[in-house]
Amino acid sequence: MTLRVRVIPRARVNKVEELGADSLKAHLTAPAQDNKANKALIELLADYYGVKKKQVSIVRGEKSRDKIVEIRKEKA
Repeated sequence: MTLRVRVIPRARVNKVEELGADSLKAHLTAPAQDNKANKALIELLADYYGVKKKQVSIVRGEKSRDKIVEIRKEKA
């Protein structure tokens, strides 16, 4: 599953807002420095979708607020 994610760093709380079928807005308390926001985004999305952190990866936009994120389902 591929998603478009708009990241809002240094928010008051960690939360996910669904904007459309494949579009999210992620509010993160972590700052956008030293890769902290990216790590927090991966943890937040893994928890939100009920998958392991290693199944979530940032495909594009690692240094941007607009990201493309891929969530892989484990093979049964």
